[in-house]
Amino acid sequence: MKEVLEYILKGIVKDPSSVEVVETVDENGTKVYEIHASEEDIGQIIGKDGRTIKSINILVNALAGASRENFTLKVIR
Repeated sequence: MKEVLEYILKGIVKDPSSVEVVETVDENGTKVYEIHASEEDIGQIIGKDGRTIKSINILVNALAGASRENFTLKVIR
């Protein structure tokens, strides 16, 4: 899932080399994908009123499919 998320993010930013996704697990056992990117690309990832990151979240949930893997997306500035 991490690789798919990186692929999607690199396709929408101006500086794809700055995109990094770090996968961790929180205390509840939920996977957390921390998205790191250049400061100028953060707005592009979040989008107007958070629409882009919400759409990415929906897409990744759909790709998770039957596994119903719980995860959280965090954009780190």
